[in-house]
Parts: sequence; C-alpha cells; structure tokens
Amino acid sequence: MKCEKLDVWKKATRLSSDVYKTFAKCKDFGFKDQITRSGLSIPSNIAEDMEKTSVKEQIRFLDIAKGSTAEFATQTYIAMDIKYIEKEVGREWIDAADHLIAMITKLQQSLRRKLDAN
Repeated sequence: MKCEKLDVWKKATRLSSDVYKTFAKCKDFGFKDQITRSGLSIPSNIAEDMEKTSVKEQIRFLDIAKGSTAEFATQTYIAMDIKYIEKEVGREWIDAADHLIAMITKLQQSLRRKLDAN
C-alpha cells in the first residue's frame, strides 16, 4: 500500500492504536465506540486517499481525514472533562491531532499544486 510510506499515516495509525488500548476496558460502549471510530477513521481515510487515481478525490478524502481528526480532538476534550482519560494523555492526543491536521494540510497543498500544474 502506498500509505505505508507516509509519516502522516504512520502517526495516525499509532494514535488510533493508542486510543484502542486506552479504551479497551471502558464500559461506556457508546463513548468508546465513538472515539475509537473517529480515531480509526483518520488513518483509514489517508489510506483510501492514497489509492485514488483522481487528485480531486485524494484531496476530498484528506478533507474527511481532517474532519475525523477534529471530531477525535473534540471527543478527547470531553474524555478529559469526564475523567475517562488523564489530562496528560488528552493533551498528548490533542497535540498529535493538531500535528496530523498540519501534516494533512501540507499533503493537500502538495496535491493542489499537482492539480494546478495539469
């Protein structure tokens, strides 16, 4: 898979794994499902982006990945507030989400330049 070469995909995958491990024993299945799904959606949409042949489609899937990242960050804030996770863990995840959004934005900019060149 092409995505395996991308640092942004690797970081998103590690974050998603951390979320699953952290919430493995959480009994609030609704919250657990929501935060793990949004975390899983980030690397999944990056991977799907890399397999698209249309640059416009690639950009669109990266938009979806950014949206999932924002959703994940929101759920992380809530998880900290309701004490499902320690604030230190939450801050690390939010920092990681901010970094992922910046990386995805740069990837989109690169794709847009490619689109404009054609």
